[in-house]
Amino acid sequence: MRRTSMAGTALACLLAVGPALLLPPSAAAAADGPVPVNGAPAVVPALQEWTGGKGSIALTDHSRIVTEPNASAELVRTARKLGDDAEELTGLHLTVAVGAAEPGDVQLRTDPSAHFDAIPPRLKDEAYRLDVDAGRVAITAASDRGAIRAAQTLLQILVSSRDRHSVPVGSAVDYPNYPLRGFMLDVGRRYFTPDFLRSYIRWMGYQKLNTLQIHLNDNEINPAGGNWSKAQAAFRLRSDNPAFAGLAAQDGAYTRADWDSFEETAAAAGVTLIPEIDAPAHAAAFTRFRPDIGLNGGKSDHLDLGNPDATTFMKSVYSEFAPWFRGPALHIGADEYDRERVDQYKAYINTIAPHVRGLGKQVHVWGSFKEMSGGGAGYDRDLTVNSWNKDWYGLKNAADDGYDVINSSDKRLYVVPYADYYHGSGLDGRDIFETWEPHVFPDGQSLPRQHPHLLGAMPAVWNDLVHTPYTEIEVHGLIEKSMAALAQKMWSGTKAGSDYQSFLKTVRAVGQGPGTGYLPDTLGSNDVTSDLARGRTTTASSTESLRFQAANATDGIAETRWSSARTDDESLTVDLGSVRRISSATLAWEAAYARDYDLRISSNGTDWTTVAGRCGLTGPATDEISFAAADARYVRMQGITRGTPYGYSLHEVQVRGAADLAAGRPATASSEETTGLTADLAFDNNGTTRWSSAYGDRQWVQVDLGSRRTVSRVTLAWEAAYAKDYDLQVSADGTTWTTVARRRDRTSAGTDDLDFTPTGARYVRMQGITRGTSYGYSLYGFRVN
Repeated sequence: MRRTSMAGTALACLLAVGPALLLPPSAAAAADGPVPVNGAPAVVPALQEWTGGKGSIALTDHSRIVTEPNASAELVRTARKLGDDAEELTGLHLTVAVGAAEPGDVQLRTDPSAHFDAIPPRLKDEAYRLDVDAGRVAITAASDRGAIRAAQTLLQILVSSRDRHSVPVGSAVDYPNYPLRGFMLDVGRRYFTPDFLRSYIRWMGYQKLNTLQIHLNDNEINPAGGNWSKAQAAFRLRSDNPAFAGLAAQDGAYTRADWDSFEETAAAAGVTLIPEIDAPAHAAAFTRFRPDIGLNGGKSDHLDLGNPDATTFMKSVYSEFAPWFRGPALHIGADEYDRERVDQYKAYINTIAPHVRGLGKQVHVWGSFKEMSGGGAGYDRDLTVNSWNKDWYGLKNAADDGYDVINSSDKRLYVVPYADYYHGSGLDGRDIFETWEPHVFPDGQSLPRQHPHLLGAMPAVWNDLVHTPYTEIEVHGLIEKSMAALAQKMWSGTKAGSDYQSFLKTVRAVGQGPGTGYLPDTLGSNDVTSDLARGRTTTASSTESLRFQAANATDGIAETRWSSARTDDESLTVDLGSVRRISSATLAWEAAYARDYDLRISSNGTDWTTVAGRCGLTGPATDEISFAAADARYVRMQGITRGTPYGYSLHEVQVRGAADLAAGRPATASSEETTGLTADLAFDNNGTTRWSSAYGDRQWVQVDLGSRRTVSRVTLAWEAAYAKDYDLQVSADGTTWTTVARRRDRTSAGTDDLDFTPTGARYVRMQGITRGTSYGYSLYGFRVN
């Protein structure tokens, strides 16, 4: 692997290659005193119970995963997957065997009669015991599903250990607080690829989330001019049955083979899929296919329930696709229908629900009965309700009516990407971690913890903004902010403690899990940002063939590649979507490499600056290129000379943002308004927490970068209590300060970018001069690049 840090091609060509620098290993300090008792392993979600022993055992390539001769096929599959996953994440090669476990082995068994403390019967299915002593790891699970959970815990323990092979001696008893711990994804309004869905299933399972609801049809909310004939609408399943030819969306739909792959991935991860086919509202895909069953002659997203053919058609849809689904439940939607047609609506629910049960499926619905009828009286009683809004049918209302309920609160758990409502920037992980649990529902609709009718919770992503350009990878960036916190609060509540920063360290340590390489890890580090190029629009001056298109270089799949025509003056350009602060790039060359090339950047796609260059390369390799932090929207590999008779070919291009040198670093301030508005909150990378000073002009807040670093930009995110006048200062020792930037006569809050000549500093300070309000100074964020 090559690493470069240079100003341009000329400098690159002049640099000589020196000898490798070998650094001695760190000396290990001798341990004095007694061996401490092991604390609970850092896993996500946290273990329910842990009794620590002393010392640890290390798994080796001679270790085995051992099952009993009468083990189920599902348990053997879990053992094999544990071996494969351990090799992927740690490099360990664990073989699978049958018989008696020996020292150094992992024993994996199920025992439905095993004792797991006094846990409710509905939670026992996923319970397990993990005992580490006598030189081996023994796992006893209540069921095959519990064994999957135990395997996921063991993987996380290995991944987060110092040598990635060790397991602390001790015993754990672990089980969930709620039987259903879910997530819902709207693919009706925006197609998500099968690779994305399979990756999400694996990622969810790794965090012990056990239910993925896939919202398979929907449509634009308010089409321009009320023209439903041109509104976005999609149904995402593609049947071979001629009766449904033309129903599946043309911009993406899942075949039976796709769905089988989802089910197989889910079974291995311990995840249950709940398909949702939504009607009688949100049904424009159906009314477009059959205008005769829609209100207003199909110029609506509502079925005409006064027409018996509408109900007959929906019965045929459920009958067609129910055999695809291996899970026990099917969601029929049933929300936001016209209240003026309540009698028809009630008759529809009471007809469709038993029909779906007759297909062998439990029936789930969105809570709507309060808005439609004032409550659940007269409706089919054998339903599970996603409660999403107090006015439509609050959590407590539905439970009081006797329904099993799932908390899907719109106020707390909905994300509409990039909207100005429903958490358009993603849920706040800290808020979830500190204030929420599945029984918490706004507006007086909370239930007691572990209420017998409360199955659990299910946050949701709704892609309402059908015309806003964003990718599935960008959606992941919004969801990853809070998913681990949600998983924690659904599995073991407050067992992770109250320190959110410590929790995030654990999240980063365990990672996203096996088989999730398709998903960028946006929480992977405080110091290095994730790949900004992944999934972004990528263009090229030429493409050898459709198989080797430009997008392959940013799809995150190592096996694919872009390849150009066989000429020297060829280029590949990545559009990051907006101007970003960047400082490094990685280019993974295929055999058809560049002997000489430039790395160029641009903010507008017209004016280009060369930030690094390579000359005289002698073979394919992976180039890691660092350069002075700069603002750019576009990043280009500009070929100069080919290294082979072929064109240029790249497996992957990655672009990374300039590291936030201040993230999580020690911070101090001249004053803090309250104990809940401390200096460190300006540096926690959380846009909802903040530092606030006392009510005085000459207040300051500063950060210690830990060592002398070169800095050239500071970004301040002001709360309403902003600074009218302030100086940005740096210091090498925390005593003598130099002003590197000044702001005067600001008139509003918001984000302030301050660029200055690159300067060496250990400390950076905002020195207030004049407040912009009668309050103090208040910062949501203080970023240093």
